[in-house]
Amino acid sequence: MLSYFSNPQRFDQLARALIPVFGVLAVLLLAVGVWLALLGSPPDYQQGETIRIMYVHVPAAYMAMALYAALAVASFVYFVWRHALADTAAEIIAPIGAVFTVLALFTGSLWGKPMWGTWWEWDARMTSVLVLLLVYLGYMALRAALEDTQQAARTGAVLAMAGIVNLVIVKFSVDWWSSLHQPASIIRLDGPTIHASQLWPLLVMILAYTCFAGWLVLYRLRSQAIRRRVRTLQRQREQAARAREEVVS
Repeated sequence: MLSYFSNPQRFDQLARALIPVFGVLAVLLLAVGVWLALLGSPPDYQQGETIRIMYVHVPAAYMAMALYAALAVASFVYFVWRHALADTAAEIIAPIGAVFTVLALFTGSLWGKPMWGTWWEWDARMTSVLVLLLVYLGYMALRAALEDTQQAARTGAVLAMAGIVNLVIVKFSVDWWSSLHQPASIIRLDGPTIHASQLWPLLVMILAYTCFAGWLVLYRLRSQAIRRRVRTLQRQREQAARAREEVVS
């Protein structure tokens, strides 16, 4: 399957089919999710209207982690099989994941001030999410600093795979250490602990974020693949022109 879609033409066909699907779904789900989050769900009996920050914060935190997992998988695929498309995907996913991480940290602080009385606390969950942002930024800085593209890709892949350790810490930090952050309330063996009136808007927003991220990754990946093909064609034409000049001379 991986080898099949690593073919540029097959990937282009797949991307052209999926990009409008993800785009339309993202717009529709975001419209429904925003309406449910702002008007369709009641204020929380303890948190009041502040609960509505959750509908932006939780999906952003979920996407920050999901995109890092995708970055690590793409890096592993490139490191083992040297698929150029996987490396391009990893390079494209990093800034998108960093933006979602910033959004998660920012909205978490907005929620923390009225609920916990502080914008920031060096507890396990918040600190590990901050480390996640630093890993994203470090990955991008490392790739930008190395002029050799092959070396940048290999070194970046190693860093991305090593960073998966922090992703595990982010996920289980609230279980392993005492934290201001509440434990998992959606994915639990005994079922979600959130009331249905809050759970459904949250799930719709998570789906909307997922479709938006999928649209963004595929759109940028296809654009980058087209640019690479254009550069390859230009190099081939330049080499052919130099070869003709050498024959004439």
